[in-house]
Amino acid sequence: METDAVRHINDPLYETLRKEDITAFNAGKAARTNLPSFAHGDFRGLELRGLDAQGLDLSHAYFRGADLRGIDFSQANMEGASIAGAKISGCFFPDRLKADEILMSLNHGTRMRYSADI
Repeated sequence: METDAVRHINDPLYETLRKEDITAFNAGKAARTNLPSFAHGDFRGLELRGLDAQGLDLSHAYFRGADLRGIDFSQANMEGASIAGAKISGCFFPDRLKADEILMSLNHGTRMRYSADI
């Protein structure tokens, strides 16, 4: 598999997200001690409002057209993720993501790069 390829993650939590059952995802996440990596995951077009993203590895994930409004990603790994055309009103992003990286990804689909300055 290519390292940049979108992938299907073989885990019940991922399946719950793909079904947009955020309540079940958050409950399942809280009940687990080890979380799977969602790196390179396909979240395009999904309604994810209310997601508890704390501690999630969402690196290199694809969120094109997803509804991410109000999600706190501050404690998630978002490096390399793409949010082209996503709804991001009220999102809280990690400190290492500068505003221009977020805007480039939102408007052009580029992958967000973490700043080395912070």
